[in-house]
Amino acid sequence: MKYLKFKNNYEQVPIGKLVCVGRNYAAHANELGNDVPEFPLIFLKPASNVIFSGESVVHPAYSKDLHHEVELVLYIGKEVKDADDTTAEEAIHGYTVGLDMTLRDLQFEFKKKGEPWTLAKCFDTAAVLSDVVLKNDYKFTGTENISLSVNGLVKQNSSLANMVFSPVEIVKYISARMKLEKGDLIFTGTPEGVGRVVPDDKIDAEIENIGKLSTQVIH
Repeated sequence: MKYLKFKNNYEQVPIGKLVCVGRNYAAHANELGNDVPEFPLIFLKPASNVIFSGESVVHPAYSKDLHHEVELVLYIGKEVKDADDTTAEEAIHGYTVGLDMTLRDLQFEFKKKGEPWTLAKCFDTAAVLSDVVLKNDYKFTGTENISLSVNGLVKQNSSLANMVFSPVEIVKYISARMKLEKGDLIFTGTPEGVGRVVPDDKIDAEIENIGKLSTQVIH
């Protein structure tokens, strides 16, 4: 069992399910040749995929195209089902920086065949997290800068204001279809600029006022 890490001392919270939103920035959908979805595109990752800032991403030997994707991650701090605007906001107890590492070659292959692309998203070390900052300690604006660099070169740089679906809209949509529970994490999608990383690459990601993370890709 893995536990969340918080910026300040806090109770031990086991990590629940990781619910991820795809194509939540129009520019990212366009760069991969996809339409911007009418509703949030949802997929899951297991908690066993999680590592934390300072730990290493292991490049699977069965892929030749591992991509970085930096994302705002919502920490769900209470159970919520069929949320409205108010209960969706109340269920979000904090925020963290996340990397949704993706095996792009496998994803394209599965999509071409019309098969689920779970294995392109779910592998050990496929989800990297910074410490959680609690909502009580930071007033989220939705306009924070989100960025990622590889070996010191900026690859992704955008604003959370460019998300197609806001955090509240995402929680409402997901909770209408599955119960969200304390310890669940929601990856809210990545901006444009995703790209390949290889062993020995160093990745640094940051969301303004929320957090930073660093990881290195290894064999």
